[in-house]
Amino acid sequence: MARDYYETLGVRRDATQDEIKKAYRRLARELHPDVNPDPETQERFKEVAQAYEVLSNAEKRRMFDMGVDPFARGGAGAGGGAGGFGAQGFPFDDIMNAFFGGGGGPQGGRSPRDRVRRGRSIKVRVELDLAETAFGVTKDVTFPTAIVCDTCHGEGTAKGSHRETCDMCAGRGEVSQVTRSFLGQVMTTRPCPQCSGQGTVIKDPCPDCAGEGRVRERVTRKVQIPAGVEDGTQIQLAGEGEVGPNGGPRGDIFLEIVQRPHPIFERRGDDLHCTVTVPMTAAALGASLTIETLDGTEQIDLRPGSNSGQVITLDARGCQHLNAPGRGDLMIHVTVETPSRLDEEQEALLRKFAELRGEDQPPGKFSPGHGNIFSRLRDAFGAR
Repeated sequence: MARDYYETLGVRRDATQDEIKKAYRRLARELHPDVNPDPETQERFKEVAQAYEVLSNAEKRRMFDMGVDPFARGGAGAGGGAGGFGAQGFPFDDIMNAFFGGGGGPQGGRSPRDRVRRGRSIKVRVELDLAETAFGVTKDVTFPTAIVCDTCHGEGTAKGSHRETCDMCAGRGEVSQVTRSFLGQVMTTRPCPQCSGQGTVIKDPCPDCAGEGRVRERVTRKVQIPAGVEDGTQIQLAGEGEVGPNGGPRGDIFLEIVQRPHPIFERRGDDLHCTVTVPMTAAALGASLTIETLDGTEQIDLRPGSNSGQVITLDARGCQHLNAPGRGDLMIHVTVETPSRLDEEQEALLRKFAELRGEDQPPGKFSPGHGNIFSRLRDAFGAR
């Protein structure tokens, strides 16, 4: 056999594919024409590339181990440009692999940037009344967004025209530049400045969208707000946001719920709280009160002898639980109002009432304040 490809690469005959690849990459860096331009080195480089072509292919390596040189038979792989070899007789894709770890063009792992990109997501504030958050509502929501251009249908080109292959990068989406350094010549690759890495250019852009494939408009959509949402809740509408450039997929819409203040009720979770102020006579004698709830007007009974701080609970009069059955409660806090100004007759009647109850000279009831930690522990455990 005239040539020993194992010896050319400097590997054993039982070398693994990984060892063969590492040997080839090392030699390719040393012998590449950009680094060593003399003719003898170029010839040596061709031999290394040819050896790698055989030993990196399982079938060709098997033939070589059997004593048949694939490049000595004429046919596939023989000659200057066959078998994946370039005009100089060596595989350019493998050379690019050796230097950059990827192919030299779209078929070798590199490709132009995808010109179709996902659209931006949108956050929209939706103001709702308490009843709307409690029970849910269907709202018309208006917001600015990007939609597909009706003129070019997202292509970005004027009518009758089309995208053309970029003549600067030949459709690869990137350009290479060779610079000199202390290591020799170094090739760097960057996105094509003419097509921004897309591989195509628009020479006749759509007049309505200026080649972007989308236009901005204010749109109105009906959205369903579920029952039980709270102030600050975010609802995601997947795929309802801005359309991407060049007809790309839509982003999302995030609805941020803003609950308007209610004149009567304060919401705490799914419960509602309000305060009712009654005169001391109604608190002492009891009364029937009319209360406004989210469900309408209701009557409640104030027990005789009620005091400030008492809480009247109406079950299931609060907000609907989000994504669950049932509702919160309505908590009515009672405040007893003491009159600050009395006329003579009212004052006389009140003094007579105090005499009848033996409260005209009240002794007052005193109790310890908060005390220290030890007194509170003693009270809690009933210590004497």
